[in-house]
Amino acid sequence: MSTSTAKNSALVASAMAVALSMASTTPATAGAKNMEKCYGVVKAGKNDCQTATSSCAGTSKIDGQKDAWIYVPKGTCAKIVGGSTQS
Repeated sequence: MSTSTAKNSALVASAMAVALSMASTTPATAGAKNMEKCYGVVKAGKNDCQTATSSCAGTSKIDGQKDAWIYVPKGTCAKIVGGSTQS
């Protein structure tokens, strides 16, 4: 195998590894039909997306912030104390 072929193979393998790792860091359940947003149960800094007072995921300020949410399997939010499907 020539040096340029080996470099190209390494580059392609690296690009694939990056692409696969990025796919696993996005919310895996985002948009899934069997999931729902559950408000008011998120630990500070662990919300899935923006809120009325936070600009993006992971920026909620307090535990149980009423407008912060996470995706949970449908029907689960109703079983969690303080959980709501509406903000």
